[in-house]
Amino acid sequence: PKRTSPVRRGQRVLGQVRGGKVPPPPPGVPPLEEKHDTARPTTLRQRLEAPRTNPSCASCHDRMDPIGFGLENYDVLGRWRSEENGQPVDASGTLPPGGGFTGPEELKRRLLDRRGEFIKHLTRNLLGYALGRALDEFDQCVVDRTVKRLGESDHRAALLVEEIVVSHAF
Repeated sequence: PKRTSPVRRGQRVLGQVRGGKVPPPPPGVPPLEEKHDTARPTTLRQRLEAPRTNPSCASCHDRMDPIGFGLENYDVLGRWRSEENGQPVDASGTLPPGGGFTGPEELKRRLLDRRGEFIKHLTRNLLGYALGRALDEFDQCVVDRTVKRLGESDHRAALLVEEIVVSHAF
């Protein structure tokens, strides 16, 4: 509760915004130590480098952490900051499968460059919620048609709801 979590922030953006799959951590993974050598202040980013040296951890953290680092200008309460422990915040990162950014504004632009992923994921989530069940391969035609129609109509939210309600699946 006293520090940000680039891992959780990155996992949230990757999973909820982009629709990526992130497996849970393996059992027995210790939490990041909260205490660190105060004689040499380090940023959270520097402390998070250690787990990424383990190949089994790095396979997921290399996808999540760089996204979360892009939001590090926001402290634990969402206030803007430019320093952490007396050092400048490094808010640079990458958005898999590539594409670097620095800070939340550039992260937003990178996500908007890939808005098709977001639209498809949002459509799948909203359709699943409306149906009250997990989607199957037969629902993919509804998703594809809805995404196509949204692209033709400037991505209006009302059309998204309408397409789901008039679909055969609903």
